[in-house]
Amino acid sequence: MPPSSVRIRAVLFDLGGTLVDERDFVAWADLARELYVDLEPDDLAHAYAEVERTDDVDPAAFGGMARVVEFWRRVLSLATGRAIEPATAERFVDRARSAQAGRSLPVFSDVRRCLDALRAEHRRLGIVSNSSSEANVRRILDQAGILDAFERIVSSGTEGVAKPDPEIFRRAVGRLGVRPDEALYVGNLVRTDAEAAARAGLHAAWLNRAGTGLGEVPNEITSLLEVRLVVRALEAAPAGVPSGARSSR
Repeated sequence: MPPSSVRIRAVLFDLGGTLVDERDFVAWADLARELYVDLEPDDLAHAYAEVERTDDVDPAAFGGMARVVEFWRRVLSLATGRAIEPATAERFVDRARSAQAGRSLPVFSDVRRCLDALRAEHRRLGIVSNSSSEANVRRILDQAGILDAFERIVSSGTEGVAKPDPEIFRRAVGRLGVRPDEALYVGNLVRTDAEAAARAGLHAAWLNRAGTGLGEVPNEITSLLEVRLVVRALEAAPAGVPSGARSSR
């Protein structure tokens, strides 16, 4: 690589929506009905995709668990066409997390090939997740058969700080023993993942599985199999400002 370029020594990943598929709209619709929120799985799926795509929950107003509750309040409100109270959304989140704790989450089909390729290149791997605890993340990864791939796991529930706060990314790279500009973060949300990681000084890639890779955000990818291409492009370019986030608006 050119003398002025940087080596990407570590690649960190989001968990849900990036490595494992946590979506279960039939089960979620059943949980909502238990709370007298009547909706159909298809309506819930469309609402979930719409709110996830906008990803505009104000981090200054909602952080950590409150951010998750607000996300689901918006999803349930959009799916039903009526305003859902935050208390109802919080009860839904609690029930959904309890139900998830008892089942394995499927791994996306591109995950193992991506991880194997990065490990073959001696990249250090880690997780930064907005989740209930590090122990729960380890359980999910262990059940998925990919826990051994990751050297460090940073969970918002354990750390007391959540994405998009730059601090959680800084803790992760610090524990891996690399500089922020020697790390790439990959996640499926533009602001919470890609833009937040870039603000922390990391390079970033936005995994948009439903996209074309031709959007406004630099390093937009549609599959984890493209992560190696992003890494190689970063290493071939002169060192500079970390990429991966669009300009502030």
